[in-house]
Amino acid sequence: MYDKFPFVPAGDASECSLGWQQITDRIAAAIGSQPAILCVECYPGVFLNEIHKELASRLDIAHTIFTEQLLLSPAAVEQRLSPYLTDDPVFGRMNQLSIQDFFDPAKLAVARENAAAHVLSGASGILLVLGTGASLVCERPALLIYADLARWEIQLRQRRNEIGNFGVDNLYERPSLKYKRAFFVDWRAADRLKRELFPKIDFLLDTNQPDAPKMISGDALHRGLRQCVQQPFRVVPFFDPGPWGGHWMEKVCALPDDGAPNHAWCFDCVPEENSLLLAFGDAHVEIPAIDLVFMHPRELLGDGVFARFGAEFPIRFDFLDTMGGGNLSLQVHPLTAYIREKFGMDYTQDESYYMLDAAPGACVYLGLKEGIQSEEMLRDLDAAQNGDAESSPDFPAEKYVNRFPAQKHDHFLIPAGTVHCSGKDSMVLEISATPYIFTFKLWDWGRVGLDGTPRPIHLLHGEANIQWDCTTEWVKESLVNRFQPIAQGEGWREERTGLHKLEFIETRRHWFAGTVPHNTNGNVQVLNLVEGEEAIVESPTQAFAPFIVHYAETFIVPAAVGAYTIRPHGPSVGRECATLLAYVRG
Repeated sequence: MYDKFPFVPAGDASECSLGWQQITDRIAAAIGSQPAILCVECYPGVFLNEIHKELASRLDIAHTIFTEQLLLSPAAVEQRLSPYLTDDPVFGRMNQLSIQDFFDPAKLAVARENAAAHVLSGASGILLVLGTGASLVCERPALLIYADLARWEIQLRQRRNEIGNFGVDNLYERPSLKYKRAFFVDWRAADRLKRELFPKIDFLLDTNQPDAPKMISGDALHRGLRQCVQQPFRVVPFFDPGPWGGHWMEKVCALPDDGAPNHAWCFDCVPEENSLLLAFGDAHVEIPAIDLVFMHPRELLGDGVFARFGAEFPIRFDFLDTMGGGNLSLQVHPLTAYIREKFGMDYTQDESYYMLDAAPGACVYLGLKEGIQSEEMLRDLDAAQNGDAESSPDFPAEKYVNRFPAQKHDHFLIPAGTVHCSGKDSMVLEISATPYIFTFKLWDWGRVGLDGTPRPIHLLHGEANIQWDCTTEWVKESLVNRFQPIAQGEGWREERTGLHKLEFIETRRHWFAGTVPHNTNGNVQVLNLVEGEEAIVESPTQAFAPFIVHYAETFIVPAAVGAYTIRPHGPSVGRECATLLAYVRG
C-alpha cells in the first residue's frame, strides 16, 4: 500500500529529545551556568511565542532579544521588495535578497552591542536571541539552535491565517498572495542563511507540530543527511484539492477523509516543497527535503547536474488527478529566454504527462491544429475571458487544440511553448523540470477557484510563448508515445519514452518480471513504480539496506549510489512490473 509517511532510519531514539521538558533539559546541560547567549534562528513561519514561552519558563533567561523588533518598518520592507514581487497575483521575480535586507541597520547594531555586553559584563542568566535572523545578532553564541519548518506546514498556517509573511503586516491577506511572497522572497532569503548556518548548528529543532517539538544535535542531523545520499529514499508526499480535482488518489493512496471536496494534486517528489523524515527510533524528525539538497548536492545530484543547476533539484514528479473531476486549465509554459528575462529563472518547465490510469473517453489536449489563425485564437481566448457573464462565450478549445485519446501507460511530451492540458477522468504522473509555479493559463473552462474567486489567466504571457508551429502532424510524430526499445535482458526490457530533444530530462521505462540492473552513472535518478504492487531495490554489494516501493510511489536514487537492481517483490513476484525513470541528460 502507498506509504504516505516514508522515512530514512538515521539513529537511536536516545538521540532525539521529545517535548519541551526534554529539550530544555538538554539545552541547559549544553549551555552550562556561565553568562551565555542562546541563539534560536527560526525559519519564517515558526511560532515564536511558543518557543519563547517554553524556554523562558524552563531556563534561566535573563533577557530576550526578539529579532522582529529589529526589522525595518513594514512600509520600508514593502518598498524594498516591490521590484521582486510585482503587481502580478501569481508571478514575481527571482532575486538575491538576504535576510539582512529586512533589518534596520541601526537597530541591528544596537542589538549586537547589547549581546556582546551581556557576555562581557559577567551578568548571570542566559540572553536569548530569538527569531528569523537571530544569528545576525551574535556571531559566536554559546549555543546555536535552528528551528526549522516544512514548506507544506507553512502553507497550511498561511491558509489558516496563523502566520503572515516575514517583515510585513499581512496576516489576513489571501493565502495565494502569501504563498507568492514566500516563494519569491521569504524562502529565498531564509534558505541563503540556512545554507550558511547548517554546517555549524548545535541543534536542529523540528517545530512542525505545535506543542510537540523534537530536537536532535547538529551531528545527528548531518549523519542522517549523509545516510540519505547513500541509499534510495522517498520524500513525504502531500495532497491538495483543486477546482478540477478527482478521486483516484483517495482510494489508491488511502487518503483519510479530510473534508476536502476532491484531491487534485500530489507533490510526490518536489524536494523544494516536500519534507524528509529522519527516524531516530520511533521518533520521526521532519525537515524540508531541500535541506538535503543544500548540504549534499554533489552526492545527491552528481557533479554534472550540480555544475549545471547548482544546489537545486531539477526533476519534479507529481500527480494530477482528474478522475471524476474536470479538465485542467488550458496552459502553456514559458520559453527559456522568456523565463530568464521576465522572472530571473535560469531554466523553464519542460514536462510530460505519463498516464498512470485513464477512464474510457479520457484525453489530452496537446499542440495546435493545422492551419489555424493565431489572431483568431487569441481573440477568442480574450472574448471568453473578458466578456460579461451573460454574453461571454466559452472558448472553443477543440477548434484550435488537438485532442488525443489517452490510455493507461501513454506518454505525452510537452516542451515549453506547447499548448496543453489533461482532460477529465485521467490520472497523470507529471514529470517535469522544477520551476512549477510558472504556468500561463490561457483558459480555465469558465471555472472559479475553490475560494470562489476567478483563477488568474495570463493571456499576454501566453501569447508571447505559444509555439504556433507545434501543430498536429508534428505533435503526432514528436510528442505522442515516442517509445523506442533500448535494451533487454533475462526477464526485463528497457524503452526510451522521452522527453523531446528540446527538453533536458530523459525518461526510460523498464518492464520486468526478473531483476533489472541499474546504475546512476553519477547522475541522480527519480523513479516511479507505474505497474505492479511492490518492488524491491537492492545493492549488488549490500551498500544499502533493501528498499521496498509500492505502486505509484516515487523514489530518488542519489548519484552516489551507483549500481543497484530492481525486481518484483511480495505480491508482484511472478508478475510483470514497470518503473518509469527520469534523469538529466548529459
